[in-house]
Amino acid sequence: MLKNLLPSKPGTEPLAEALRACRSHFLWAAVFSALVNLLYLTPTIYMMQVYDRVVPTGGLTTLALITIVAVFALAALAGLDWLRGRLMLRAGLRLDRMLSGKVLARVMDLQAKSPNTQALREFDNVRGAIGGQGMLALFDAPWTPIYLGCCFLLHPAIGVLTLVGAIVLFSLAWLNERDTRPRLGKAMQSQNAAYSAQEAIAGQTEVVRALGMRQSSIARQIEQRRNATAAQADAQLTGGKYSGAIKFLRLTLQSAALGLAALLAVRGDISPGAIIASSVLLSRAVAPIETLVGVWPTLVQAAASWKTMTELFASTAAVERERTSLPDPKGKLQVEAVSVKFPDTESPQLRSVSFALKPGQTLGVVGASGSGKTTLARVIAGALRPQAGTVRLDGAEYEAREGDELARWIGYLPQVPSLFAGSIKDNISRFATATGVDQETADRDAVKAAMAAGAHELILRLPNGYDTVLGPFGQGLSAGQAQRVALARALYGDPVLLVLDEPNSNLDQEGEAALMQAILGAAARGASVVIIAHRAGVLARVDRLLMMREGVVQMEGPREEVLERMRAASPKGATPAPGAPGQPAANVTRLADPTQTQRRAQ
Repeated sequence: MLKNLLPSKPGTEPLAEALRACRSHFLWAAVFSALVNLLYLTPTIYMMQVYDRVVPTGGLTTLALITIVAVFALAALAGLDWLRGRLMLRAGLRLDRMLSGKVLARVMDLQAKSPNTQALREFDNVRGAIGGQGMLALFDAPWTPIYLGCCFLLHPAIGVLTLVGAIVLFSLAWLNERDTRPRLGKAMQSQNAAYSAQEAIAGQTEVVRALGMRQSSIARQIEQRRNATAAQADAQLTGGKYSGAIKFLRLTLQSAALGLAALLAVRGDISPGAIIASSVLLSRAVAPIETLVGVWPTLVQAAASWKTMTELFASTAAVERERTSLPDPKGKLQVEAVSVKFPDTESPQLRSVSFALKPGQTLGVVGASGSGKTTLARVIAGALRPQAGTVRLDGAEYEAREGDELARWIGYLPQVPSLFAGSIKDNISRFATATGVDQETADRDAVKAAMAAGAHELILRLPNGYDTVLGPFGQGLSAGQAQRVALARALYGDPVLLVLDEPNSNLDQEGEAALMQAILGAAARGASVVIIAHRAGVLARVDRLLMMREGVVQMEGPREEVLERMRAASPKGATPAPGAPGQPAANVTRLADPTQTQRRAQ
């Protein structure tokens, strides 16, 4: 059974390894299950001895001895049953220790085209099934033929009755599986969709309230929950129908076994002790089937979750592959024919984008909204893998370095600062202490990064300085403060490549001046800097400009050269906008006059 569950696709090795680590748990649980099922014969044998030996002879000594043996056997049964349940629980805990972190790592490595935010819930389904009654029922099921054979030993007629009953019960179990599987799949999909929608709304409660969307959001969630609940109820009602039929059949079979055994005893074909023994044996023979029907939805859900886990690990095979250690990069960036197309979009967001940047150079990326600037920033930062093309750091493809190792050399400031619940120093240090970095080292480097970002004084003015604790999504800071803290986080560890997406969107003049100093300081120490911007002030000192339109690079080169080409392409007398040649925009006047921007920043 274990061999059939072992995945063999590339990238699923951690799943196979975790299952193999639980092999001893499964083996001993199977051994204990065998002993438990043998000991379940104790009541049958005890009754036969009482009716066939003790009652006819009045042997009280015999009664005492067989009672002591029966009690000992039943105590052993209870102990072994507890041990096998404990073993399966331990197996589930071992799987959790070995896989939970890796599941989270694989989820974080997924691209936007294939999100799977329910992966841990799927894993919990598998772990719960292993540690619950479902696996124990599977261990008991192979013993049904053994009990069936004991029924035939009592009398062929009792054996035939048990066999026919088992066949009917198996048929009902098969029909139950056939009818409930699609319903359970639909219920799981609806439930996951409802949870995802609820999490999304919970993360935007302020916007929901401000826009008057509270009632509409509640109505949508209620509708999604109603659909999920209806699908789940449909699956449970279908399974309950079969469970009821199976319970009725089992009780009927037990009564029929008693009646048939009594008839056989009257005719002298079996002993009186076999009357009750036949009912107990028949009940034990069909009990695993009834248990399996009861836990079947859990097992089906666990099987589907395991398949999902296998697909997740197979789709992220590159996360844990062996990589050769590379020398520390200097900051040479090469973007080679990169293309990106998101699902359910008509046209690609990036089309064959190529450029290069030397260490110490700064590049400004301009363009109209929707031109692909942010998508390009995500690709350069390593947050998004392109469908085609390659991004290289010092000649090595991004995939040549493990994810966290690559990120150590890249500083990324997204459009939304995306701070996390925790202290400011933990946010700046990227929660480095959680991975074993010394607290003193993390604190020192966090303060250094804040100073480089010009945020040190700002942080010291907060109620608890660097120890100020933020809520989820960085609650507790203004938009400008959050952006400056996020800039410090991008500068943490002196990255050789800095990617800043709209870094001055929420900054005042003091913040923009600090940003300019941070950019110049990073370039001075040899870092490559890529800046996505609509406001032109931050681009006044860049070395190169790249202009995008509809996902395509229209112009790229030295700053003054690109500006000159933009002026030449614009109608006579008009000032060209960075994102739309030929269209007037006041921002470019400032872009073309760096001295004015410098004076304002100073």
